Amino acid sequence: MFAVRALQNSPRRFSWPETILLAFVAVQVMDGVMSYVGINRIGWIEGNPLVEWYALVLGPGLAFTLVKLFAVACGAVLYLKARHGAVAALTVFYLAFAVVPWVSILALYGNIAR
Repeated sequence: MFAVRALQNSPRRFSWPETILLAFVAVQVMDGVMSYVGINRIGWIEGNPLVEWYALVLGPGLAFTLVKLFAVACGAVLYLKARHGAVAALTVFYLAFAVVPWVSILALYGNIAR
């Protein structure tokens, strides 16, 4: 009984690998949402030609959803294979070269009314 009460009173803490995976997922979601907004709201183009083709064929919403789900699945496989350094490196890479540029672009051109 005491052990159950102790568990109820202490919040669960995420391990570093779990935190890295959650950060990776968050960055993928941010990149997908900002890419969608950038294409639909300001008419920006996608930098990845394959993803741009998917967006033209499937529509941007479905294309970014599928591409980001695939990225998260790949990150989950790396996590399950204990390649936490690779997941962390990919998180930093996407943050630096996808999210930060989108934040800058949307800050400059995001107020365009359509």
